Amino acid sequence: MFHRIRRRRTDQVIIAIQQQAGITAWLAVQVPPVDSCQPTAADMGPATGPTATADDFLPPDLRVPSHDQLEGRMMPRPQPLVIEDEVVVCAECGEYRDWLILSTRAEIWLRCRAGHQQVEPRLDTAWYNRAAGPADATHASFEDCLRHLGH
Repeated sequence: MFHRIRRRRTDQVIIAIQQQAGITAWLAVQVPPVDSCQPTAADMGPATGPTATADDFLPPDLRVPSHDQLEGRMMPRPQPLVIEDEVVVCAECGEYRDWLILSTRAEIWLRCRAGHQQVEPRLDTAWYNRAAGPADATHASFEDCLRHLGH
């Protein structure tokens, strides 16, 4: 009995292979060769000169300024900032959380809720780029950005 099952499976496999070979041969006849798909000069018609090109993909109101067109970027950081196992504290008021981190002119500045600013030499632009998320808005002035971030 088992030899019949094996024989039937073998016959089914052989039939499937033959059908696949037949389909492959049929497709080879139906599909034109790759060279005939290339347009010739006669197919393209007369030359009409240079074509008009669009100046950019996005309309002006959807374009985002590049990093070199911005004066700087900033992000909020509500939790304490720890650098080299040390919690960063405002030099003037002693605040240690709720920072605004500003990246401008290859420097990182920290601004506390009271408005005191201090440069942080242990951080660099690469750290800011890793820590910052995507920008959600651009602003015309520093004060507008502070208002947007709630400071």
